[in-house]
Amino acid sequence: MKISISTLFIFLFGSLLNLHAEPAKFAKGVVDIGMVAEDIERTSRFYKEVVGLKEVKGFEASAEKATSFGLTDNQPAKIRVFVLGDSPDSSRLKIMSFPKRPGVRPDQKFIHSSIGISYLTLRVADMGDALARLKKHKVKLLGQTPAPLGGKMRITVFHDPDGNFIELIGPLND
Repeated sequence: MKISISTLFIFLFGSLLNLHAEPAKFAKGVVDIGMVAEDIERTSRFYKEVVGLKEVKGFEASAEKATSFGLTDNQPAKIRVFVLGDSPDSSRLKIMSFPKRPGVRPDQKFIHSSIGISYLTLRVADMGDALARLKKHKVKLLGQTPAPLGGKMRITVFHDPDGNFIELIGPLND
């Protein structure tokens, strides 16, 4: 079978056009993250007092509603919501609990230990303030953090009460 140069060109050009499919259009440029906690009170206090997130109005989902969405096996959900700032477009962390004990914890020894979402990265305005909160609440830092990222920028890594990784990135102001 003989293929002409023009046929090959049309095929290759058409294939390249398909590689550049138009991306989806989203209403907001932020992602809400849902997290199941073993103890919602302890985890909520941690994100409010230690990490410094602001709690906003949460919500509950009945067992019927959560089941109809395909999210639970006939369990209701209580959801507490935390935001990174005062903007209506702030990212939201939704911490939830269920009457039955949650499933197994993923292996969070390292970020590569489990498949799926492994950590949260939060940008802070002042790493010194963040480190003071962590020290006050006796949070164990991981690795050799805070570590320099260049200039005044630092990264600090630790676990939340359920073992999830949290990275704080921001300047260490003098």
